[in-house]
Amino acid sequence: MLGQNAARATSLDNRIFVYEVTGLQQNEVTQYQETPIRSSSTQQIQVPFHRMNEEMQRILMMGGKIVNISSLEQLSASDTQAQAEPVEAMAE
Repeated sequence: MLGQNAARATSLDNRIFVYEVTGLQQNEVTQYQETPIRSSSTQQIQVPFHRMNEEMQRILMMGGKIVNISSLEQLSASDTQAQAEPVEAMAE
């Protein structure tokens, strides 16, 4: 039983999640970073599983709001499916 939980934890640690964030602003916390924050409405940030909590706190400190969290696997699977559908439609 313990070995099963350890194997599951290892597979989760390797997963990457994508945060969709709105409202990030340049402020006193971020003004000394090397790269400025874009002024677009949403940003996507890739985060490994083991850093999810830290990244959420950092986003909140910068005034951002997380509007969606998806696994990178889900996004790549939906992109693959979306790309395959138009090809099938053109074949008809």
